[in-house]
Amino acid sequence: MSSTEFHDEDILDDTTAAGEDPFRQSGDPDVDAVYYADGGDWEDIAEAQAERGDETIVVNMGPQHPSTHGVLRLILELDGETVTDCRVGIGYLHTGIEKSMEFRTWAQGVTLCTRMDYLTPFYQEVSYCLGVERLLGIEDAIPEKATVMRVLLMEMNRIINHLVAIGTTGNEMGATTVMTVAFREREVIFDMIEMITGLRMNNGFVRPGGVANDLPAGAIPKLREMSAWLHAHLPEVGLLCDDNPIFRARLDNGIGFLDLSTCMALGTSGPPLRATGLDWDLRKKQPYCGYETYDFDVITDDGCDAYARFVVRRDEMFESLKIVDQAIDRLEKLDGQPVMVADPKIAWPSQLTVGPDGQGNSNEHIRHIMGESMESLIHHFKLVTEGFRVPPGQVYIPVESPKGELGAHVVSDGGTRPYRAHFRDPSFVNLQAFPVLAKGAMLSDVSVAGASLDPVMGGVDR
Repeated sequence: MSSTEFHDEDILDDTTAAGEDPFRQSGDPDVDAVYYADGGDWEDIAEAQAERGDETIVVNMGPQHPSTHGVLRLILELDGETVTDCRVGIGYLHTGIEKSMEFRTWAQGVTLCTRMDYLTPFYQEVSYCLGVERLLGIEDAIPEKATVMRVLLMEMNRIINHLVAIGTTGNEMGATTVMTVAFREREVIFDMIEMITGLRMNNGFVRPGGVANDLPAGAIPKLREMSAWLHAHLPEVGLLCDDNPIFRARLDNGIGFLDLSTCMALGTSGPPLRATGLDWDLRKKQPYCGYETYDFDVITDDGCDAYARFVVRRDEMFESLKIVDQAIDRLEKLDGQPVMVADPKIAWPSQLTVGPDGQGNSNEHIRHIMGESMESLIHHFKLVTEGFRVPPGQVYIPVESPKGELGAHVVSDGGTRPYRAHFRDPSFVNLQAFPVLAKGAMLSDVSVAGASLDPVMGGVDR
C-alpha cells in the first residue's frame, strides 16, 4: 500500500523511499513513498502520483476544517473518493480542566467543569454537584425548588444542544437556513437562562447544596412566554429539514450506519444509541433529580443512520418541552421556598440581592454581611475563600446529557478541594465510533456522519 500525506498548506513534490523517512515512527506502516511539503506545482504532484499506478492517498481533514466540529483532526485514507480507513486525532483543545479542579475548592470546581462542553454546561454542573452532595451525605436535604430548577435548566439546555446539532448538520451540507432558524429558537431560550443565572453560557449556577440564586421576580410569566413560543416555532425546524429531499437524501439510506451491537461494543450512548431502537435513557432507567415524577417519553428510531439520529433529536426537543412545562408549574407552587441547603457550614450564600448596576451586591446585602455580625462576616469569608470539607470517599454519578451518558467521578481525601474529579464525557466516548461511520463512505458523507454524533471538542479534550 502506498500513501500520500497532504498538509493544510502543502503542495508536495519531493519523494523518498520509506526507509529514508526521517520522521518515521516505530510501528508506522511501511509505505512505498513519502511526500514532503517543500513547494512545487500541484499538476506535477498529480502526475507523479498517477505514474505510481494507485489512487490511495492519506488526507488530513482538520484540525481547523469547518466540518470537523472544532479542532478535530481526521486522518482519512482514500481510494478515489471512498474512505478506506479513518483515524481520529484529538488533544488540540486540551485545557487541563480536570487537573485544575484539584487546586480549587469544591464550590469553585463548578466554574471549571461547566466550561468543558459549551453546549451542555448544566449537565456537567449537575453531575459534579450530585457527586459532591452524595459524599457530603446531604442528598435528601437538597431543597425541592433547587432540584426543580436544575431539571428546568437541564431540559432547556437539551433543547439548545439539539438545535445546534440539527442546525450545524444543515449548515455543513450548505443549508444555512436550517442553522439560522435553529439558532433563532436557541436565542429565545438563552434569554431565559440569562435572566435566571446572569449568563448565557458557562453558567456556574448549580452549586453543591442547591443553586446560586432563586428565580428573579416575574420569571414564571416570562418562562411561559418562552414555552408558548417554542411550542409554536420548534416544528418549523423539523419541517424545514423533512420537507427538503436533499436533506433527507444526504442523511438517509444508511449514511453513517451504526447498529446496536456496534454501539454496545464501543460504549456509544445518547441519540446514536436510541437511533438503533434501544430505549436507554438514564432519566428513566436510573432516575435522578426526581425525573421519575415527570411525564415524558423516551424517543427511539430503528434506522441506525444519520437521519435516525436527527429524528431522535428532533422529537426529543418536544419531550424536553413537556418537562419544562411541568417544571414551570411546580416552580410556581414553590414560590418563596429555599434553593440552598440550610447547613451554614456548606451553603454558599444564595440569598444575594443585586445592586442597581445589575451586577454587584446591593447595599442591603453588604449591610447584612458586614454590619450585623462579626461572626457572620468571618464565616462568610472562610466559606468563600477556604471552602467546606468533604468526607473521604469516591462516587460516580451519571446523568443523561443531550449527547449521552455524562458521568462525574469525584474523589475526596477529606480536604476542601477535590482529590480527583474525572468526567466520562459522551463526546469522547461516542467519537470512537467515527471510524466505523467513515469506512466505506464517500468523502462528502464524512462531515454529515460526524455531525450526527454531535461531538464537542471541549468535552473530548477537557
